[in-house]
Amino acid sequence: MHGFDLNGAFLQISRNRIFLVTLTVWVVAQSIKILVYIARGKRFNFRWFIGTGGMPSSHAAGVAALTTACGLEYGFQSGIFALAAVFAMVTMFDAQGVRRSTGEQAGILNKMIEEMFWHKKVEMGHIREFVGHTPIQVLVGSVLGIGLAIFLY
Repeated sequence: MHGFDLNGAFLQISRNRIFLVTLTVWVVAQSIKILVYIARGKRFNFRWFIGTGGMPSSHAAGVAALTTACGLEYGFQSGIFALAAVFAMVTMFDAQGVRRSTGEQAGILNKMIEEMFWHKKVEMGHIREFVGHTPIQVLVGSVLGIGLAIFLY
């Protein structure tokens, strides 16, 4: 029986083009998102780098890059590409659907909390609202992910 070789695992990961392309695209998408926030006149907040929501969707960019890289590596007829494509569709649907609805509901709840606070009925903090994406944010993220994956691969 072989023991786990941590150095060997890191070496294998460092040579995994699909993983590296996907990770690079995610970092680029998150960086673009930060630049968009700064351009809109908001001061820098490190939480933006690891946060969700905003333009472009780094979720969409990452899974689009993963899917594209799998297709380029194994062929677009392969099972691995199909698996990545289905994973991408579910992720993008969730990013612009369920998570966006959650954010909208949080906005309504925050308004209710503020109203109750001003009437001295409750004391509670705000619920995070910015958790999902608009369809255009997902589309832009997807195009970014596909384009960068082709360029980087």
